[in-house]
Amino acid sequence: MAYEYFYEGTPYSLDPSYGDLFVGYRSPAKTLSITTDSRTANQIQEVSNKLNLGVKQVEVSLVSPEVFDAVPKQQLTEINRLSKLTNSEMSVHGPIVEPSGISKQGYSEESREAVERQMQMAVDRSHELNPNGNIPVVFHSSGGIPGTEYAVPSEELIKEYKEQFKAKVGREPTAAEMNRLAENQIGIINQETNQIVGAKREIKYYPEVGKEIRTPREEVGTINHTEWTNSITNLAFYKKEADETLKSAHAVLAPLIAMKEQGEKIRLENLDVRQKQALTELGKTELFLENVEASFRTLYNKAYKYSEDPNTRTFLEKEIAKPWKDNLEEMREKRRGDFLDGFDMVVKKSFLIDETLNKLKLIGEPVKLPSGESIILREPQVYKPIEDFAIDKTSKTFGDVAFNAYKQFGDNAPMVVVENPPSGMGLSRAEDLKKIIEASRKQFIENAAEQGISRKKAEDAAKKLIGATWDVGHINMLRRYGFEEKDIIKETEKIAPYVKHVHLSDNFGFEHTELPMGMGNVPTKAIMEKLEQAGFKGKKVVEAISWWQHMKTPPINATLEAFGSPMYVGRAVAPYWNQATSTYGSYFSGYGPFLPEQHFSMYGAGFSGMPVELGGQMPGKASRLSGTPNE
Repeated sequence: MAYEYFYEGTPYSLDPSYGDLFVGYRSPAKTLSITTDSRTANQIQEVSNKLNLGVKQVEVSLVSPEVFDAVPKQQLTEINRLSKLTNSEMSVHGPIVEPSGISKQGYSEESREAVERQMQMAVDRSHELNPNGNIPVVFHSSGGIPGTEYAVPSEELIKEYKEQFKAKVGREPTAAEMNRLAENQIGIINQETNQIVGAKREIKYYPEVGKEIRTPREEVGTINHTEWTNSITNLAFYKKEADETLKSAHAVLAPLIAMKEQGEKIRLENLDVRQKQALTELGKTELFLENVEASFRTLYNKAYKYSEDPNTRTFLEKEIAKPWKDNLEEMREKRRGDFLDGFDMVVKKSFLIDETLNKLKLIGEPVKLPSGESIILREPQVYKPIEDFAIDKTSKTFGDVAFNAYKQFGDNAPMVVVENPPSGMGLSRAEDLKKIIEASRKQFIENAAEQGISRKKAEDAAKKLIGATWDVGHINMLRRYGFEEKDIIKETEKIAPYVKHVHLSDNFGFEHTELPMGMGNVPTKAIMEKLEQAGFKGKKVVEAISWWQHMKTPPINATLEAFGSPMYVGRAVAPYWNQATSTYGSYFSGYGPFLPEQHFSMYGAGFSGMPVELGGQMPGKASRLSGTPNE
């Protein structure tokens, strides 16, 4: 095989750490799994071929939805029989789909529900491979939503941003706030229209402050503030038109109201031309106010629906909704009187709208509570970072799928293990995966509560059945943005407590190549040690697609060397596979002028004169023992 002829140098080959492939982390062969070819629906043949390599674990790779649908159900049942015969274990890589329901056209709840049904089918079918256990079923956290584009900031930019932040907020930025400076561009979604746009890290110049560094998330805040301010301004503009017509009508009709209050009866037929014209203007005012009222309802809906701040929602309910409702009921009673009562109703509605507008303007500004505490009511977050939005929707999908499987199969339900896609795609960082898993478990528990399942039982089941698949090659691709080995290890530390499944592949951090471990710069040893320190005991799946593609040989041998696996089953001691790589090459290393090969072959002795089936080199040569030709 290609890797077997890499020159290993002169170090002592029996050294336990010998070999360029050895990553310093040792793992028994029985803990390693290998994937099938995802391009074919003949998965039973694929599993059989992989078992013939001597592995005890196989991941049935069904990443293509079209290929998965082409796999007959009988094959999965037969693979289960095969795994029993060979005492092997299976896992499944489910179809790569978009669990959030987001596409290039935007978000659709119908799309999310369709994907949830597709994933549910994949989990239910995977159960056929192991009806009596919790087979891991892998799904990507994202199937293609735009991910954050990173650009590691310079030391100078970091220093400037810290100074700017402290001057504006009055404190040092937290680590999480500083991490946002590394975000160069993010996707954002308009939750009303479901359209996707972008926001970039920029340096801007303002007359009052001069130079200002703006992170993409700060730009999202500015967009939401501008959107809210413009909505209030437009409402005030329409109200101004209503005020102008009301003002002219009020000047004419006010004396009539005074006369009515003194007990005089005012009849509509007794009005002069000017007073009748004022009533017509009053009708226009009422029409304007109805339009303003409709716009206000839309604005209130936006403020309440997209508010993520509980203080803001409380303010909307108590300070705006309640007074509005109470006053409208009073005005409806007034409307039942004569035309002058109708005029009074229009005036009161105008005052009510003014008062409500003034309260709406407080959103986004500091507000003092009765307790004396000052808070800032946040504007509605109509525009939201797409990955934050996707986490909410994705978590519902995963939580529903896991719970439905649990409801159907009980304690033998498959595990839903969420994988980080290649860095650069959406939801590919450890923090994203952590949030998805926690929110998915919460969704699982909520679903269970609706079915009358105790919270403790639901929590235990959610923790058991929902976890992470950590793809070490995918996270290593952060290097393309300027991240270093220490950053890759920190990512692993964040997600380690949630990891139930590992995908192994190596690369150099720039392209989505998948080599056997030890052939790139993935910090394998540090990653695996962090995972095991957190209690990881799951499957380690070799995903070396590039090796299959280019070298046309199984990557398992190279992986055994990379992980220094013991050569003998049941023994965690030498010899190790990493020591075997140069054994053949050094076999003839003692030959030289003083021990000529021809001398040994001539007299029937020496290793090269042995039968070919025992490692000899000369077919048909006589036996070194008797001189009898080998047949």
